[in-house]
Amino acid sequence: MVILFPALTSSTFTSLEKAREAAKVRPVAAAAATKGYRAAMKLRRGLTVAVLLTAINIGHAGVLPEDRADVLYHLYDGGGVEIDGPSILVRKQVGKSVSFVGNYYVDMVSSASIDVITTASPYTEERKQWSLGMDYLRGNTTMRVGYTSSEESDYDAETVNFSVSQDMFGDMTTLTLSYALGDDLVRKADDPTFERDLDKQIYGFGLTQILTKNLIATLNFETMTDEGYLNNPYRSVRYFDSTDALGYKFEGELYPNTRTSNALGLRARYFLPYRAAIEGEYRFFNDTWDIDGHTASLAYVHPWRDFTFTGKFRYHDQTGAHFYNDLFPRAQATNFRGRDKELSPLTSYTFKLKAAYEFLNENQSWGFIKKGSVTASIDMLHVDYHDFSDLTALAPIGEEPLYQLDADIFQIFFSFWY
Repeated sequence: MVILFPALTSSTFTSLEKAREAAKVRPVAAAAATKGYRAAMKLRRGLTVAVLLTAINIGHAGVLPEDRADVLYHLYDGGGVEIDGPSILVRKQVGKSVSFVGNYYVDMVSSASIDVITTASPYTEERKQWSLGMDYLRGNTTMRVGYTSSEESDYDAETVNFSVSQDMFGDMTTLTLSYALGDDLVRKADDPTFERDLDKQIYGFGLTQILTKNLIATLNFETMTDEGYLNNPYRSVRYFDSTDALGYKFEGELYPNTRTSNALGLRARYFLPYRAAIEGEYRFFNDTWDIDGHTASLAYVHPWRDFTFTGKFRYHDQTGAHFYNDLFPRAQATNFRGRDKELSPLTSYTFKLKAAYEFLNENQSWGFIKKGSVTASIDMLHVDYHDFSDLTALAPIGEEPLYQLDADIFQIFFSFWY
């Protein structure tokens, strides 16, 4: 679990301004309730693109999330892959101590990515996911439990998660511990007898601290263990073969059946005197496959009347897995072998533009609806792969250009508080 800062809106800045005038700022991130969605190809399809919507309650520590509903549409388009679909989330408080949340979303995938067209045929599929969760508040302690299930034609996943958050030191510090357990089933469309298990466990630690009246920071650490079938039943690696006209042939990839990953992240947000904010984040990742990753981002958030505008730049750089190779010297050259471009050395750049508009506030209402907003954003992604050849160029071995990916990620969602 990752502790996230509240989404900033015009009313958020107004509240913070009033708090500064009173010379007393209450923590606004400690009890944040998050909702996310992932529009992505599965790892076994050779592409994982995270498109996250975070709808976060604005409130003080030790307070349950507000009653709200969100309706979203997301679209990913790039690298020969198009993913889109709707998402609906509803949260409702029952009494003073319990809040329930439910979410349903769909990914409709059409793929003719470079991984597909070099070794297989374009395809389409649909992924459906639903989740249920509950928050329980007792004093300064918030406990959360959730269940998520997703289904595809050749992949099923179930996840249960639990977390507990404790506010301390006058609500200036929040400590969060979390655990998640995943039970996945991998199948193969052209082989009804093929079934493989994949088990996941995630342990998380988070610490949020109010440092000054304008500065808040969060430190997160997460460990994930994977055990089972981790490679792609469809993807192939290529190896050198002088007898072939292309100079190479293909064989199935083979991964280790275990993987342990660690991630350490630090995020800070500083509220400027003129009702804007700057947010910086750094994340370090490593795993037992010898992948080291560094991610840094910087964002600027500016409110204007009933609008809030956000600009963000994100940089990511990683090394490759120890068993990755763009071209193996021969068939079965190593015990483990893979040619997933996401396991290769790469560098990516993402520029994000987002605008939110509050068309309904507490001074006016639509019946039982107290507040409403609409948010639209676009992420422009560019990835340079440093050791993954573009085989569609049909160039001789050693002269193939390196592959580059450009993608646009669009999302729009409406939020209603009631």
